[in-house]
Amino acid sequence: MASMNISLPDAMREWVEQQIKTGEYSNSSDYMRDLIRHDQRQREQLRLALIEGEQSGRSSLKVMEILADEKLKPHG
Repeated sequence: MASMNISLPDAMREWVEQQIKTGEYSNSSDYMRDLIRHDQRQREQLRLALIEGEQSGRSSLKVMEILADEKLKPHG
């Protein structure tokens, strides 16, 4: 496994240390790997959503109608 050094402001370093103290992460590397995996999943979901949108064709709805509809959907 490759190694990478990063610099963090004190507040961010303290945040990472707090996350480790919860016991969910064994060390800062474990926490950073989890953040990266989360980012990768989000980007893949966005990519797939954009492809789906492109393939769905034109909508008869106006942008404001789409946004209003999206705000009413439960997200989780």
